[in-house]
Amino acid sequence: MFVCKRIFSVLLVTLLGTSPLLAQSPPSVIGHYAAITTWSDPLEALGTLNADESVTLSATVTDTIAEINFEDGEQVERGRLLIRLEDAEEQAQLRAAQALNDERRNALGRATQLQQRNLAPRADVEDTQARLRQSQADAQALEARLSNYRLHAPFSGRVGFRNVSVGALVTPGTALVTLDKLDVMKLDFTVPEVFLGRLSTGLKLSATTAAFPEEIFSGEISSIGTRIDPITRSVSVRAEMVNPGLRLRPGMLMEVVVQQRIRDTLVLPEAAIEPSGNRHFVMLIERPDDVPRLERREVMIGERRSGDVEILEGISAGDLIVIHGLQLARDGQEVRLLGIADEETGIRSLLEADR
Repeated sequence: MFVCKRIFSVLLVTLLGTSPLLAQSPPSVIGHYAAITTWSDPLEALGTLNADESVTLSATVTDTIAEINFEDGEQVERGRLLIRLEDAEEQAQLRAAQALNDERRNALGRATQLQQRNLAPRADVEDTQARLRQSQADAQALEARLSNYRLHAPFSGRVGFRNVSVGALVTPGTALVTLDKLDVMKLDFTVPEVFLGRLSTGLKLSATTAAFPEEIFSGEISSIGTRIDPITRSVSVRAEMVNPGLRLRPGMLMEVVVQQRIRDTLVLPEAAIEPSGNRHFVMLIERPDDVPRLERREVMIGERRSGDVEILEGISAGDLIVIHGLQLARDGQEVRLLGIADEETGIRSLLEADR
């Protein structure tokens, strides 16, 4: 009985070892073509938004408000009258000065005619001219004073809240309305001085804010500070950003990513890299006779960013690299290629299609 069991076991092992159905099948892998991509080393910082132009209009004289010509948050054009103070007395003084101008102008005309007929001395004409110039200067001074009673928009922009009413008494320095130019925004941030050599005007950047988490705003560096802060050892940087829809507001906190050292380089997904100590390898898919076979290739990597890695040496653009199935992949091994992942076809869809 014992001999029969041993013979049966030997036959079973023999059958299992020689059955082609039970032989190990090639591992399944998914490939990805190495491609040249525009790459940059991101420099991250936190910045604060400021309006391209911003001003708080205030009174320069003491008087009551006679007219308000804007609504809260209204977009106004340059030169528009926003607030007029009561100026009836100054208007009357201006009319009196203008009347005096007319009187002295007429007197000058009569004196000139008499002098031309030698009926009046030249000195009378000169005195009349001087008095006319004086009255004209007085009228101009009154006109300049009247301009202090009218607040015009110095540039096109959006006004803030209206916190004053008609009839309110204002004094010099009283803030009446804010005005911000919001179509272009200034983004101020600081970076450590060690990165100063990598910064230059015109560098592109992207920024996000918690108010619009799904949107990325673009801009470029417009100026770099001339001094290093001796305490923080950082340099101030200013960028300009277009403000679509005027949604960004002064004072917003933004997360900034400066795209420095922009270049075209070879890029692979991080999933394709096999680290081994200080060395890095990839599995190259060779296809001799249309039978996919693996070749282990050492590569030199550069910078990393979310999900991608820069390849400096070891492979070329167009090489097919394993990005899924590396656990069972071995150098020189035949594999079953499930598909090639790209921007339109993901790894998940290829695995689901193989089920």
